[in-house]
Amino acid sequence: MWFSLSRKSAHWQPLLPCRINTNSDGAEQLCTEHLYRSLTHFCADGSSLVLLCIGTDRSTGDSLGPLVGSKIKDQLPPQVTVYGTLDQPIHAVNLEATINEIKERFARPFIIAIDACLGRTESIGYISIKPGPLRPGTGVNKNLPEVGQMHIIGVVNVGGFMEYLVLQNTRLSLVMRMAEVISAGLIKSCQKFYRPAERSTAEPLPSLPLRPE
Repeated sequence: MWFSLSRKSAHWQPLLPCRINTNSDGAEQLCTEHLYRSLTHFCADGSSLVLLCIGTDRSTGDSLGPLVGSKIKDQLPPQVTVYGTLDQPIHAVNLEATINEIKERFARPFIIAIDACLGRTESIGYISIKPGPLRPGTGVNKNLPEVGQMHIIGVVNVGGFMEYLVLQNTRLSLVMRMAEVISAGLIKSCQKFYRPAERSTAEPLPSLPLRPE
């Protein structure tokens, strides 16, 4: 089990995963709230925040990560670094080299990995925010290095049969909607997280029900 180190407490404490229906009311707000809480608990003072958006623009279903990277790249505080965009995607070929580059460039990187995945029919359109590393490529039987202290995955289509063809035939409108929710959540939570004065004086975000997996 992954445990989190709180900025406000010396104790280790767990933070449950969060599952969000992107078509539900308040999806962006719920995503923002959970990401902000996760950053507050997980990301230690002095760590460099890295958002690693995994995927390729050559497949509709696998373009979630690069879409998010392109949407957020120029809208984040200077303390946040983004890897993976539509112009410069991070995929199976260059993932390991990118991870090594991050480790060399940053002394204590806190990495949030973002990727698409395949799942059950009833889970299509859901985003999950989870503690612990992402294991990319498992849905298409690829053995890639795990990465991240946290990860965000979006279920873009059903898995279990002809995965590459399924990814190619995923609806772009679904992927775009999921990218919008994740991007809004990352931008707003990072902006709030890197405003220390506002963090210490602002009222907490409104409480929304978290739906753990």
